[in-house]
Amino acid sequence: MLITENCVIESVKPHHQDDIYSLYCNQDVRAFLGGIPDKNYILSSCNSMLQSSFPNSYFYISLKNTNEFIGLVSIDEYHEQTTYELSYQFLPQYWGKGYAQEVLTAVIHYGFTSLQLSKLVAETQTVNIASCRVLEKIGMEKIQVLERFGQEQAVYQLLNTK
Repeated sequence: MLITENCVIESVKPHHQDDIYSLYCNQDVRAFLGGIPDKNYILSSCNSMLQSSFPNSYFYISLKNTNEFIGLVSIDEYHEQTTYELSYQFLPQYWGKGYAQEVLTAVIHYGFTSLQLSKLVAETQTVNIASCRVLEKIGMEKIQVLERFGQEQAVYQLLNTK
């Protein structure tokens, strides 16, 4: 478990499934993630999070003072499976409040220190300006633009310099 100024970052547990389901069914959250997936995909994703092998890590994010669920963050194998990707989804009512930057900074530190990763990548649609800004604020650098899932994607990278 990691604790930041405002958030609790913990491993995904079975009792988090309903919150994760609601996140995956949120139209605004899924606008740049291919839309709302079907129920079987969501349940399969939850099971995969619970059964992931090291160093893949899936985190349930809640507010420290109220225990409200605000989103998910993960570090898992990237598409080509030679590096690890930082991914995140936050509920819309928590956007623009600095929580993503706060949590991602802590998770990156965890990835570089505890998992001893040499770099992390992140990928988002280029039209998702807010997500691109978050990645840049946490120090990631755009290294590539490509088409995947029928959309133009920006790939960001952060190297572990320690």
